Amino acid sequence: MQPEKQALLQKLTAHEKLNKAQWMTLLTDVTEDDRAEAAKAARAEALQIFGNKVFIRGIVEFSNYCKNDCLYCGIRRSNANAQRYRLTDDEILECCDEGYAIGYRTFVLQSGEDFTYTASHIAELVRRIKAAHPDCAVTLSLGEREYDELKLMRAAGADRYLLRHETANAAHYGMLHPPQMSFAHRMECLRGLKRLGYQTGAGMMIGAPYQTAEHLAEDMCFLQEFRPEMIGMGPFLPHKDTPFAKEPKGSYELTLYLLSLCRLMLPHVLLPATTALGTIHPQGREQGILAGANVIMPNLSPTAVRKKYMLYDNKICTEDQSSDCRFCLQQRMKSIGYEVAVTRGDYAE
Repeated sequence: MQPEKQALLQKLTAHEKLNKAQWMTLLTDVTEDDRAEAAKAARAEALQIFGNKVFIRGIVEFSNYCKNDCLYCGIRRSNANAQRYRLTDDEILECCDEGYAIGYRTFVLQSGEDFTYTASHIAELVRRIKAAHPDCAVTLSLGEREYDELKLMRAAGADRYLLRHETANAAHYGMLHPPQMSFAHRMECLRGLKRLGYQTGAGMMIGAPYQTAEHLAEDMCFLQEFRPEMIGMGPFLPHKDTPFAKEPKGSYELTLYLLSLCRLMLPHVLLPATTALGTIHPQGREQGILAGANVIMPNLSPTAVRKKYMLYDNKICTEDQSSDCRFCLQQRMKSIGYEVAVTRGDYAE
């Protein structure tokens, strides 16, 4: 590692803030040695804070309807090939019950931006989950909602909310989304989530079309200042029925490097090794943990609908039973010296 990069890595390890130019230095001409040094430091940081525990979250993908037409997404509104579905409340509760029985203590309710599920509807669903499993956390990942809606769901007991910022550069945001979507509104939603007391998750795709090292430096500056409790970050993977079908995949190696930098920047952050990371490489999730991640989010959705929730092509674990996936994951973590923790796994500093 070059001395300048080594000095910046030491600054990060000492929890000092970096400016955009310094992030650019770390993100330009990244070598295998750079990645190895960052992973070593990030792994040590994570082990010191969390031990060898990995938190698991069970995702319930309850609807693939979406009002938006994001250029990268397989469930975009204009994809006529998508087989649409919605789960009933009872089906969602059944997924959570099954997940609880096999050790999940956080449930992630995820969907496209489907306003058939109103805020009051989601709030009631959250109340039912909390009544059935009072020792569990509920995370929502529903896209952009207005402040009053977010407030209603928070009051019902929702603990966390995942809303990737996608990119901290407004012009780049416009290249990934239709004109009807607003970068300013996305950021306003994120700020609102923080004000309401949600454990808030932001994040971006690594290697998204038109993304530059400067964009990533801006992302890191944003995350450094916003201080989300969670960062969801994975490689861009194309979907055959989108305008970006022919775009190249994001870099697996760069994704791991950025996971390490995020761990050093925000030591206590909840940092998933994403399904996309496991899709792009067979050992992706394990390597993500070894690069400083501490969360994995397997699927609890009914197997009958999993292949219909395809944000990108070739998504893994679409046919596995939830219990099989859970215990396969436990063995995978054991193989690298880590343990799955049966706990809510809340953010704590």
